[in-house]
Amino acid sequence: MDPITSGILVILALFVLMAIGTPIAFALGAVSLGALVLGSGMRELTYFGETFFESIASFGFVAIPMFILMGAAVASSPTGRDLYRSLDLWLGRVPGGLAISNIGACSIFAALSGSSPATSAAIGKLGIPEMRKRGYPDGVAAGCIAAGGTLGILIPPSVTMIVYGIATETSIGRLFMAGALPGLMLAGLFMAWTLIACKLAGGYGSPMADAGAAIKRNVEGNLKALVRVLPFLAVVTGILFTLYGGLATPSEAAGAGAFLCLALAIVVYRMWQAKPLLVILRDALRESVMIMLIIAAAEIFAYALSSLYITQTVAGAIADLAVNRWVLLAVINLFLLVAGFFLPPVAVIVMTAPILLPIILSANFDPYWFAVILTINLEIGLITPPVGLNLFIIKGIAPDIALKDILLGSLPYALCMVVGIVLLCLFPGIATWLPDLILG
Repeated sequence: MDPITSGILVILALFVLMAIGTPIAFALGAVSLGALVLGSGMRELTYFGETFFESIASFGFVAIPMFILMGAAVASSPTGRDLYRSLDLWLGRVPGGLAISNIGACSIFAALSGSSPATSAAIGKLGIPEMRKRGYPDGVAAGCIAAGGTLGILIPPSVTMIVYGIATETSIGRLFMAGALPGLMLAGLFMAWTLIACKLAGGYGSPMADAGAAIKRNVEGNLKALVRVLPFLAVVTGILFTLYGGLATPSEAAGAGAFLCLALAIVVYRMWQAKPLLVILRDALRESVMIMLIIAAAEIFAYALSSLYITQTVAGAIADLAVNRWVLLAVINLFLLVAGFFLPPVAVIVMTAPILLPIILSANFDPYWFAVILTINLEIGLITPPVGLNLFIIKGIAPDIALKDILLGSLPYALCMVVGIVLLCLFPGIATWLPDLILG
């Protein structure tokens, strides 16, 4: 059987398994195992186990559960509530200011947690009911949180950037720096659209427009909330400083950050009881195992595709396209966009980044700039069907909001991400300036 036919059958089998509700890691593993056995016989079972465990035996992967534990300590504490309240203090009087403050809270919480689902869940639980209570349309309330949550995989420290760095053997610290300014740019685009959407809908104010004592109580409470958040922001700033300055490896910085955030959650919010600590550890363990299983299964899948010469054929076809390098990039972007519709970001990165990186380098594109482009493409997949993880998280938070309204409210933010990709293509220095300035 020729590689193209084999590839089509493998992809169809993967889609069928996902369509019937098979978890992505098990779907990837089952399809890979079947392809290997059918293509090379039972002897491939020996390599299946070896490849599965070797794929996650890298010391660099220690950073993933540590950053996830750090995010769980933040997400399971009232940090999101305090962050939300303190931002509402400054933006509450702007038309649509509450929605804009939610995006700001998502941006900062993304830096604290490094996780898109955690960001959407933590800020959405507070922001969506409050926005609806103040008269915001359901689409605006749900869309700004779903889109703001996607920043968790771009703004450093980002788990997906760690996976990309390990998969392509590029500097994780430099990747973090490359994602910082584009993350802020996307947050700015999201805020701009939110302001426009709110003005088109009539504008929405804040109860802070009430008089005297109520305003004073609000200000005092929100300032206290800001004080409680500052230590967590200091930890994230310290982690990024140690990484950028070359003072620690990502695994060391992640371990220190996880310990400090857990200690701060206990001290600042008096989480002395065993139950909330067990919840933090349970959530961190669950997400870590899920991501590591996806990484291992995706490596097996990539190995199976390589064994059947599918990846070599596809990569060769892309590389042989006699087109301008920007047309080549457009084809790659379209491929990543479609892949992001069906697969989680970690799986897409592990399977495609090692294949696409040589093509990107041969076209004289910067690999760190491309990492940002790839990540934004995957962000779009988080708020678009059929998978759209953030859409379903928002649906779980606000089950009485129709999924259609959530989707329609999120689509303009997907267009903002497309604008972000165009701006990065026109001005690549948005991603490369900070790494080049600090690291040369």
